[in-house]
Amino acid sequence: MSEHSTLVIGQVLDIRSNPFDTPPDDAARYSRRGCVHIENGRIVDVGEADALRAAHPHARIDDHGDGLILPGFVDAHAHYPQTAIIASWGKRLIDWLNSYTFPEEMRFADPDYAGEIAARHLDLLVSYGTTSVASFCTIHAASVTAFFEAAAARNMAVVAGRTCMDRNAPDGLRDNAKTAYDESKTLLETWHGRGRAIYAITPRFSPTSTPEQLEALGGLWADHPDCPMQTHLSEQTDEVEWVRELYPHRRDYLDTYESHGLLREGAMFGHAIWLTDSERARLREHGAALVHCPTSNTFIGSGLFDTARAEAEGLRVGLATDTGGGSSFSMLHTMASAYEIGQLTGTALHPAQLLWLATAGSAEAMRLQARIGSLAHGSDADLVVLDLASTPAIAQRHSRAETIWEAVFPTIMMGDDRAVAAVYIAGARHDTGDRGGGGHNRPVSPIIADSLGL
Repeated sequence: MSEHSTLVIGQVLDIRSNPFDTPPDDAARYSRRGCVHIENGRIVDVGEADALRAAHPHARIDDHGDGLILPGFVDAHAHYPQTAIIASWGKRLIDWLNSYTFPEEMRFADPDYAGEIAARHLDLLVSYGTTSVASFCTIHAASVTAFFEAAAARNMAVVAGRTCMDRNAPDGLRDNAKTAYDESKTLLETWHGRGRAIYAITPRFSPTSTPEQLEALGGLWADHPDCPMQTHLSEQTDEVEWVRELYPHRRDYLDTYESHGLLREGAMFGHAIWLTDSERARLREHGAALVHCPTSNTFIGSGLFDTARAEAEGLRVGLATDTGGGSSFSMLHTMASAYEIGQLTGTALHPAQLLWLATAGSAEAMRLQARIGSLAHGSDADLVVLDLASTPAIAQRHSRAETIWEAVFPTIMMGDDRAVAAVYIAGARHDTGDRGGGGHNRPVSPIIADSLGL
């Protein structure tokens, strides 16, 4: 037995396969009294608590009672430099960038300020149960260094990159094709694969990059194909029209990336609401990922992303807060917003589908599914433990639940940081405050696990 062996006990739920392709009950593994066995920061087994306790009598025990153990939440698209301006009065996208985002990003030339916000951002995420994030930084190398250093201090698996812009941005936030390539390359070589850090090649979006810059970044990605690439695509209709004016010889918005070597597996496109049929087909063909940002899309008035359609077409889909355009750091709130948008687009997303998007789906979008987003053997031991009766309103609904899905759905729809009892990052426990979490000493629902056939 390893001296670093821990048994994390509670209700255990893992969505093992895509519930958009498989009936939710068949996609899930649920145990009313389950256990996750962790050794040296990785998951080595998941099973029944009594059996694993008997097999590992000397392991440390973390018993969360009726707390629900899930893979840690994965936020596939965020802007950590926008942490301090979240929930600024809403305008259209370009106005929002000019009024709030660009002035704030100017401050990240200061390494101390960048370090302060990076630490704040990651601590906020952990308080809401998020253990991994893909984030844009700013044009400043100091902003990238600060973010990766803050993540390393918390041992978090993160994806991030220097945001590149060489036009349509204020003085102090513009570079050029050469500096974008050179500085991104230096940061990539410094951070990519160091600890749990992954570097992402990061053009902000086509309106703020010339064709020459996109070409340079496409070349950098060709030289480092194991890195992901993150950017934005078709968030608003006026943005799509702007791209058409800026790139008159490109057949559509996606082609501004495709023609410069920025479309293939490993590409992550935030928003992707206003796509043509041709764009959808090419995204699927190349194995690129779309990242649904529901709270941002409603907050800025961008439109409604059709998750069910994207999944039915075989597109890869992740879920994200898009802070600070998004209005919450919480993936629970983000799942609730995705459910509501699903209703408006004609499909009521099942709780299993929402949890999949917030864990394994986002991990797949980031090409990190072998490491995060599930409770699979060998995965990094990133977990969140939810109290399914964290507030009186949630508790009274939870008390009537007859299945695990009925038990967890009220927390998805109404839960906040009070629902997060504990977080594990690479096996290390991070308690999230004394809020009565973990389900201890609370009345619990008569969950009928047998009804799931699990």
